[in-house]
Parts: sequence; C-alpha cells; structure tokens
Amino acid sequence: AKAVSILRPRVFRQRRQGLPSLAAMHKYRRVIKPREELVKDETEIRVTAAGSVSAYISRAAKLFNEMEKSFLTITASGNALTKAVTTAEVIKRRFKGLHQITRLTNQEIEDEFEPLEEGLDKVTQTRSVAVLEIKLSKDALDKSDKGYQEPLDEALVKEVDLEELSKPRGRGGGRGKGKGKGKGKSKGKGKGE
Repeated sequence: AKAVSILRPRVFRQRRQGLPSLAAMHKYRRVIKPREELVKDETEIRVTAAGSVSAYISRAAKLFNEMEKSFLTITASGNALTKAVTTAEVIKRRFKGLHQITRLTNQEIEDEFEPLEEGLDKVTQTRSVAVLEIKLSKDALDKSDKGYQEPLDEALVKEVDLEELSKPRGRGGGRGKGKGKGKGKSKGKGKGE
C-alpha cells in the first residue's frame, strides 16, 4: 500500500500538465516534427552528443588557420553540453591567446503526441533544455561579461599544426585480444588436436 501512495503524486502531476498517466502512454505516439533548417554561421561549431571531439578540434584549426577567422562559437544543447566544454578546453590548449565568453540559457521544446486509439485527444508536452554557447576569440572580448575567461597561460598551450591534428594518434593496433594471431606455428587449441 505504501508503494502505491508514492506513485500517485507523479501520475497526478502529469495529468495536470495535460499528459496521460504513465500507464496510458502506450496509447500515444510522438509526432516527429521536421527539423528547422537554421542558417548556420561558418564560424559556428555545433556540438552533438554523437560527434567526436577530434572532428570539432580539426574544424577549429581550419577556421583559425586556413580561413583566418578571429573567433568561433561552439554551441550545444542537452546531452552534448559536456562534450562542448571539453572541446572548448582542448581548443584553448591548442591555440594561444584565446579569450572566452560562456553563456548558458534554456530553450523550451514542445513535444506532440498523437493517439493510437480513437477517442483520445492530442497531447503536448513542453520541456526545458539547457543550451550552451562558448565564444572563443583571438581578439579581446568584454571583460565585464559574467561569462568571461581570460586566455590561458602560454606555458599551458601546446600549439599543433593541422597535419599533426589530422594524423592518427596511435589508438589501437596493440596486442589486444581477438586479433587471431598465435605465438608460434601451432594452429591453436581445437577439437581432436
């Protein structure tokens, strides 16, 4: 009886927000909305949870070296926030004199659910997602901004050229398990050998 009383407030809260109870959610399907194609600025690096940090660093190297841009902006939302911070910290340690301004905001996302059975209404749910924007600039930025960080000490920065960034860093290829290579001439343990 105690477990039931703990679950009731959660179900009640969801009904108040216009959502069916957890038990009734199998009667709904989320409506996939077409993604809005935002015009992406060429100095923007949009970090996703699935992307690789090394790819973002290569893009930063291209922006600063080849395209000779003085700044770049790293944006991320939701699960990609930590990867964006990691990317920014690595970039700051690869290029000297980068000033940083960080902004953290929220974005409201509305999910729509359509019923799988007749007689049920469409349901919408609004959720708040954190959005992070990190601006890295070779030029001085507004030091009075609350998200401002000055450049790292030059002793902590190890500049790397584009060729070094793009070459593999020796991951894998060691004597791991499952390579199928034996030590000698024997064919390995098998039935009847």
